[in-house]
Amino acid sequence: MFKRIMVPVDLAHADKLDKALDAASGLAKLYGASLCYVGVTTALPSSVAHGEADFTAKLTQFAEARSNDDGVGIEVKTAVSHDPVRDLDDVLGRTVGEIGADLVVMASHVPTFTDHIFASNAGYLASHTPVSVFIVR
Repeated sequence: MFKRIMVPVDLAHADKLDKALDAASGLAKLYGASLCYVGVTTALPSSVAHGEADFTAKLTQFAEARSNDDGVGIEVKTAVSHDPVRDLDDVLGRTVGEIGADLVVMASHVPTFTDHIFASNAGYLASHTPVSVFIVR
């Protein structure tokens, strides 16, 4: 049913991704799909990494640790944006097509007042990409 599952990963909040990562891993095992962890960063230093190469190394290390735990092979993709906060929806939407994903599994957060005014990242992907989006809270 699914061949390539994209999992957006925010390394700044990696400790809150376990349920979404477990769901993605379970679906990958069930359908024999591959996983691709996608991280969006800036080329400039941030609180997570000193630049794109450092971010990719940290994302790869994160994926390797999960791969050993889950028994599912995982690839990584780093997407670079000038302003990841503003461009996140567009970058993730573009990446769906670039990697050939047919499912996105992503973590959500508890909705706040602003979520009723502004669309969530998952909501944007579900509305603007041709693939299914599984949101894990």
